Amino acid sequence: MINVTGGTLKTAVGALALLSLAACDMLTPVTPSPIPPVRPDTLIAPQPDPVPEPAPIQRSDASLALSTHYQRVQNDLVARGLLRTDGGGPDTTFTNTILARNFVRIALFDEFIATPTGLRAQPTISRLRRWEKPVRVSVDFGATIPEDQRIQDTQNIRNYVSRLSRVSGLPMSMSDTDPNFHVLVLNEDDRLNYADEIRALVPGIDAVSLQAVLDVPRDTLCLVLAFSRDNSPAYDQAVALIRGEHPDLMRLSCIHEEMAQGLGLANDSPQARPSIFNDDEEFGLLTTHDELLLKMLYDDRFTTGMQAAEAAPIARQIATELLDSGAS
Repeated sequence: MINVTGGTLKTAVGALALLSLAACDMLTPVTPSPIPPVRPDTLIAPQPDPVPEPAPIQRSDASLALSTHYQRVQNDLVARGLLRTDGGGPDTTFTNTILARNFVRIALFDEFIATPTGLRAQPTISRLRRWEKPVRVSVDFGATIPEDQRIQDTQNIRNYVSRLSRVSGLPMSMSDTDPNFHVLVLNEDDRLNYADEIRALVPGIDAVSLQAVLDVPRDTLCLVLAFSRDNSPAYDQAVALIRGEHPDLMRLSCIHEEMAQGLGLANDSPQARPSIFNDDEEFGLLTTHDELLLKMLYDDRFTTGMQAAEAAPIARQIATELLDSGAS
């Protein structure tokens, strides 16, 4: 995978002290008049000058146009009954066979392949990949993201991290101390100038992965890149890009999909239902079906790096146990 020098300051202070002493030498001594005592209750503490709030950074016309476009996209999807938030229901039942098959398609295939010109959508059989260490999530906002949106998104991500950890059993937390899963909420103006920040977050990031974040077509709503060291199947770092121009539901939908995919459910499948791992956009938020996929992914009976042929029968066994126990 993805200053004022001390010498100058001291000289200025020394000169000021000398001037003060010289002024004292030239004054004629005067007997001071007695000063009446001041009652404590008449003292008024000096009030600091109010600090003006910084003016909000203006967004470009291109970013504002994207906001308008994505609002229309969301309105259209919702009007057609898509971006569902109910997690699935009687109209979306599935069997253990369907669950196991969807697991293989989503957890053991990659959605993209790297080419010299960038990432290309092409489902390719892979091996089971996941995290073998605690995940520490940080949220980084672009300079043009307003404060109310930052508060909302941070709380949504915090809640979702707790849910993902509870469902998968993987230790996950929000942390700014040595984070390894970076969620970037960026408007267009932020993203185009974010190369240095991304290199700092993921030292050694390759050119193709970096370009994937910097050069995002309008129809790519969000993305996640997960990285490992030395071709290991265990993830070491991840970067998720969430477009700040999205309206609330689409932004939350992106958070749900990309963070779950960054844990190892890397592919989409048109057969997966009810699921966010399906490009039909029927479901906007993580479903009960998807929670089961996460439980399966982090089941100890799987081994990180396992091939699809070896993992498939184990997936059928776990899926059967989960549905027999009423987990759906």
